[in-house]
Amino acid sequence: MSEKTMSEREDVMGENSRPPSPDMSVSPEPLLRDIMVSGVFTNNVTFVQILGLCPLMAITTTATNGLGLGLMTAMVLACSNFIVSALRKITPTQIRIPVYISIIASLVTILDLTMNAWMHDLHKVMGLFIPLIVANCALLGRAEAFAAHNKVIPAALDGLSTGLGFTLGLTSVGAVREILGSGTLFSGASLLLGSHFKFLEMHLLPGYRGFLLMLLPPGGFVVMGMLLSGIRLVKRLTQRASAVELAREPAGGCH
Repeated sequence: MSEKTMSEREDVMGENSRPPSPDMSVSPEPLLRDIMVSGVFTNNVTFVQILGLCPLMAITTTATNGLGLGLMTAMVLACSNFIVSALRKITPTQIRIPVYISIIASLVTILDLTMNAWMHDLHKVMGLFIPLIVANCALLGRAEAFAAHNKVIPAALDGLSTGLGFTLGLTSVGAVREILGSGTLFSGASLLLGSHFKFLEMHLLPGYRGFLLMLLPPGGFVVMGMLLSGIRLVKRLTQRASAVELAREPAGGCH
């Protein structure tokens, strides 16, 4: 056998013994940083997906109410995604939706009873809307779209980031409505966060008589439209500025 034939055989055997390239392997898991950024900003439940509008219009008369309901939703989202992911391999496909709803409803019931026992004053204000967390389509949507197909830690982080994005939306709308409606900001924060956070309660417009429309559900739609318009305007200006910068860059290549 010639040396050329032996070398060709060795090259073929070497190629067969090499590990597969990354492109041929299983698709990598999503990065935790990307999950966090997507849930809070890129795919924000309130301002991008436009979901959860029922509690948004009803509860966001103050920034404190929006912050409180948002944090509760974030806790339920993180826990439900964790449980759904942990049970994903033993959950029958045919009954997965009732299973997800039962998990979410159980967590919301535990949260409702806990708040009624330990945070009764806040529960009197928000108690009507806590059971409605079950009807928030964002919870079932994240359980079906992400938690059921990913491991426990990424699923829990996805639920937490989605909940924080929802909290950001509720708090932002609540803050604008509260300022325009009553001239205050974070009114009643001590009920939610404790007496140590009473410094957050601010009266920004002394002598302001208020604007009742902002405290009613139609005011929620008005504020939501204003914020969405502002966000889209900022995005458009940012894209235009990026395009101008790219156009000013000198073209590469030989001259």
